[in-house]
Amino acid sequence: MSIETLKHYRDIESNKIFGFWIYLMSDCIIFATLFATYAVMVNNTADGPSGKEIFELPFVLIETFLLLLSSVTCGMTVVSINKKNSNIVIWLIITFLLGLGFISMELYEFHHLIEKGCGPDRSGFLSSFFTLVGTHGLHVISGLVWILVIIAQILKYGKRTSNITRILCFSLFWHFLDVIWICVFTVVYLMGVI
Repeated sequence: MSIETLKHYRDIESNKIFGFWIYLMSDCIIFATLFATYAVMVNNTADGPSGKEIFELPFVLIETFLLLLSSVTCGMTVVSINKKNSNIVIWLIITFLLGLGFISMELYEFHHLIEKGCGPDRSGFLSSFFTLVGTHGLHVISGLVWILVIIAQILKYGKRTSNITRILCFSLFWHFLDVIWICVFTVVYLMGVI
């Protein structure tokens, strides 16, 4: 490959990462809208339960720990890119398992609330809660699928430039989800039990 071809290829990969940043900013707008809706609806319980009555903080703390730990393992994936004997696939598998644990707990929480009669149709508060937390959960599920695709690509093609770009974009996405979850944990759960 000539120097010009390498420079052109690097520019393409840089543009992909820049485009992904633009996507993340549009996702910020979606979550900002959902947080604003939740803030308006949080006291509209329709004589139903409030967050203080239904949130189980120790359970959500474990859930939060799983997602934050998965952020560390995701970071280790990026760190291992430049190592000769890299453990990219192992770090991705660990990240996947921690993310799967997180989403399993979230689905359990949703199921438990619905069985108690606290579904999204019960009040404006619960509707906005399920929408905000559920949208974050859908993003996590998308990330889990993305991890599986990256693992397949790494196993098939190795550490080529396009796969490294995929890992970098995924890392941005996963850390973004952690930041959003910290906001969800603080605004929804911590403020909800006060």
